[in-house]
Amino acid sequence: MSTSPLTRRYDLDWLRVIAFGLLIFYHIGMFYVEWGWHVKSQYSSSDAHWLMRLLNPWRLSLLFFISGIAFRFFTDKKSTIHATAIRSYRLFLPILFGMAVIVMPQAYYQLQYQNEIGMGMLEFWQIYLVGSEDYSVSIPTWNHLWYVVYVFVYGLFLALLLPFLKRFVNPVVERAIEVCFEHWISVLILVPIPFLIIRFTLTPHFPTTHDLVSDWANHANSLAFFFLGYFFAKNQTFWKAIDKALPTCLVSSLVLASVLTLVWLDWDTFSTTAPQWQLELARAGRVLYAWFVIAALLGLAQRFLNRESKILTYLNRAIFPYYILHQTLIVIAGFHLTQLNLGAWTEFLGVLLITVYGCIAIEFLIRKTVILRPFLGLKFRG
Repeated sequence: MSTSPLTRRYDLDWLRVIAFGLLIFYHIGMFYVEWGWHVKSQYSSSDAHWLMRLLNPWRLSLLFFISGIAFRFFTDKKSTIHATAIRSYRLFLPILFGMAVIVMPQAYYQLQYQNEIGMGMLEFWQIYLVGSEDYSVSIPTWNHLWYVVYVFVYGLFLALLLPFLKRFVNPVVERAIEVCFEHWISVLILVPIPFLIIRFTLTPHFPTTHDLVSDWANHANSLAFFFLGYFFAKNQTFWKAIDKALPTCLVSSLVLASVLTLVWLDWDTFSTTAPQWQLELARAGRVLYAWFVIAALLGLAQRFLNRESKILTYLNRAIFPYYILHQTLIVIAGFHLTQLNLGAWTEFLGVLLITVYGCIAIEFLIRKTVILRPFLGLKFRG
């Protein structure tokens, strides 16, 4: 069976850091584009729509894929009960703390921005913790922490299956992967099939909600990437196929990115005037583009980033706390700075610096406070 030994995959650590980092910049972008978000800059425009659309199809799918890989490596080293207990405390505490403390200012400033409240933050916090349906935002909420909630739930679901998976399913699936990916072309053809099916069956009927209970298309897509990451994690045949497919995935990604950008630049007109087959072709192209980018990133990281470094050691520990903290810093900084009429680029630089250095400073302080470390997903010991 072509499985890799239990060694550290530094390339995947780098990809995890890069994916979370892009997500932070994406949320800064959400403050400036014309799409709905918690608060908006007075300088919002459509100038960055093309870039945001190029990131949007694959940014979170890559994270779910890497999360599935991490789950496989983690659970193969520990008993099911031990692994589940550790993952639960590392994810569930940040979810609770994040919802109760970190995300609260996001809701507060969003309602301030929408002129729905005029009270102080401490007064609102009391209402927030109790819960209310009186506002346009249901509180309490998890906002950007929905990803952590989903990974936590997926992990619990998979943990229930682990004894069965390890004994019966994993060997069969590993062998099937070896057969399917003996030729690298399978990377381009086989993997996108389930996501194309999801796109044309579930997605039209279940819009993304991030509410856990009715988010079926998003669940299907995210859970599929999580499972693929779990099963592909240690299969050398798959990773060799990824390496061989890298040039084709890169070229395909660039071609699709160019074509789709032209379509997306005037999507409103295209979606109302183009024949149905062109619409469906564009939607299928978006699915293929997302996977080709992910496959290309996996291949590039495997070739060029599979090495340890002190920077990676720091970022690998700090990036998850940064993810928990970043959106609240963006919302607070953006809400106040956009009222100062600084100009678009000065304001953007201010939001960026406050977000980045705020993440660094708060993570450092909490890392040095032993009792608070688990609330940002850090190990309890210093």
